[in-house]
Amino acid sequence: MLEVQNIHKSFGPLEVLKGVDLTVRRGDVVAILGPSGSGKTTLLRCVNFLETADQGTLSFDGERFRLGHVPRKDVARLRKKTAFVFQSYNLFLNKTALQNVTEGLIVARKMPKAQAEEIGRRALDKVGLSDRMDHYPSQLSGGQQQRVAIARAIAAEPEIIYFDEPTSALDPELTGEVLAVMRRLADEGMTMLVVTHELGFARTVSSQVVFMEGGVVVEAGPSQEIFERPKEERTRAFLQTGGSER
Repeated sequence: MLEVQNIHKSFGPLEVLKGVDLTVRRGDVVAILGPSGSGKTTLLRCVNFLETADQGTLSFDGERFRLGHVPRKDVARLRKKTAFVFQSYNLFLNKTALQNVTEGLIVARKMPKAQAEEIGRRALDKVGLSDRMDHYPSQLSGGQQQRVAIARAIAAEPEIIYFDEPTSALDPELTGEVLAVMRRLADEGMTMLVVTHELGFARTVSSQVVFMEGGVVVEAGPSQEIFERPKEERTRAFLQTGGSER
């Protein structure tokens, strides 16, 4: 459903992505691994047009686009099929959990408030926050805030959810809360592209793994194969550190 080819991205003289290819099939959970500075987040942001790639192509649901030259109306249309979960939650501090989930439905999608709230309640219940709907972000733990962000993503009924290191700001106990929600989504067949340093999650939940370093894909393949029989020495060395290279 999603294929990107030969993505390049530079920030001034720094070339961050040096010709990256990526394929995500419907129902896949693809984990992108790699040390800090390898280009993982930049790739994710380029795929969802939060950054503009310098060159490359993107195919989504059979439509093909030349990156760097995608009309704004097509970007808006494609974004309606996707959702993005940031590592820093990106919640409105002056809105309740339910209002954070429904805001995009009401404002961007012009959905009636009653319908949006019904969808929002179901999404919050799905992430285990049915008793926190009227709480503001300041009244929630980091893990609960991230679960609100995931509920917001679910409520949009996307074809794919992009996760940018969703547990990097959380302590181990709260990390478990968020990963449990993501596991349930995977079990339900949600297509996900996940930048993560959680190797246990990548090994047990993802169907495919992409290992990046220095702006290129060093190795990619089925999760079991990458974790048990990596072909590249650099991949093997990274996995042996437990993903602690950050």
